[in-house]
Amino acid sequence: MTDLILTTADGEVRALHALAEADLAGFLSSQPPALARLAALQDFKAKAGQLLVAPGADDAPIVLFGLGDGARADGTAFRALPARLPAGDYRLATAPSNVPPERIALAWALGGYRFERYRKKPKDGLARLLAPEGVDVAEVKSLAQAAALARDLINIPANDMGPVELELAAREVAEAFGAKAAVVVGDALLDAGYPAVHAVGRAAVPARSPRMIELSWGEAGHPLVALVGKGVVFDTGGLDLKPSAGMRLMKKDMGGAAHALALARMVMAARLPVRLSVLLPVVENAVAGDAMRPGDVLASRKGLSIEVGNTDAEGRLILADALTRAAELTPELTLDFATLTGAARAALGPEVIPFYTDDDALAGELAAAGDALGDPLWRMPLWAGYEPSLDSDIADIKNDPDAWAQAGSVTAALFLKRFAPAGAWAHFDIFGWNPRNRPGHPLGAEAQAIRAVYAVLKARYA
Repeated sequence: MTDLILTTADGEVRALHALAEADLAGFLSSQPPALARLAALQDFKAKAGQLLVAPGADDAPIVLFGLGDGARADGTAFRALPARLPAGDYRLATAPSNVPPERIALAWALGGYRFERYRKKPKDGLARLLAPEGVDVAEVKSLAQAAALARDLINIPANDMGPVELELAAREVAEAFGAKAAVVVGDALLDAGYPAVHAVGRAAVPARSPRMIELSWGEAGHPLVALVGKGVVFDTGGLDLKPSAGMRLMKKDMGGAAHALALARMVMAARLPVRLSVLLPVVENAVAGDAMRPGDVLASRKGLSIEVGNTDAEGRLILADALTRAAELTPELTLDFATLTGAARAALGPEVIPFYTDDDALAGELAAAGDALGDPLWRMPLWAGYEPSLDSDIADIKNDPDAWAQAGSVTAALFLKRFAPAGAWAHFDIFGWNPRNRPGHPLGAEAQAIRAVYAVLKARYA
């Protein structure tokens, strides 16, 4: 990704003044009269998102950026600027006092993300920001790079992001930070005790065989944090085949694995005093003669039998084995990420991420961090009243809840809870996608929840 946060600048640096409507008149009174006349001519009133580029006193351009009633403390408004401003270098000459400068810098870095792997001709350059004084530029860059990793992995289509490529991405992160990588592939999953992962992925061609990826990092004696991510590199729905419209974005069904890997990168780059176990079950849910069928009963690592009512509810099956593996490691905290249900989007839309936990303290920390950082999260209930909807007539549990329960994201979380470790656990039903194009939030992959989670981990363990 392009380095948009500078520690020094060699050439011209343009002044950027971020102003609320209430502050505009006072600011203009301190400037040459020509600027006030230009603002009036362009109807610039510092409304949210307004931009005015004008010549300064020394002929160097200055920029006025409208904040409306005032900027949110998360700094999200500044995500729009790298793509909206003329290419060049900028410094914050006037900034909102309620927004920590590191949040402005991070928003700027996140807003400059582009996915141009398949473009013959890249787009024009982006505006760069001279880091405000006191900003930890290394951490800002690390967080932005991790978010870009998640977005790149999700944006790459399934023909170039299969199980092998996702494994290579995990190995690259492990090598960069001194983590150990262990991978079990294909039929070896049965001997290693991952029968559900094998069952979901066995219909893929041999070159795209299912696998279980496990990364280990950190020093003995530090608390163990397990990160689990759903890695379905493409989801046809299996024999319960999705319609074409439902299949169009299924390259992003490995978004949980991408998010877990990106969060691990954040933690390792910061060298937080924890041990990490990153567990990524990776499969393609394909259609072939040996694909799992509706009505099949699968074994699981935990020993619970699972009736497959719907082959398109495959993510929870592979997560069941991965969460069981996490439980064997007795982590202090387990966090899992998955593009799991459409019901989550029906409940909260594409931008607000539901999460589930029985740990009230953890829930409060996550909600507060999400609000502070503009990484919106919303706690949903692990409502015990819906657990009977997962009862099977012939097995210990089934993967498709009875229709009476209706709350598909809740029942999916309840399914996972049956396999989750006994300690603190949270499940994030992410979307991982921007469905509309807007400045700072381009159409395509988005990293969600992991900035808030990283802030919680940093506050707990740093």
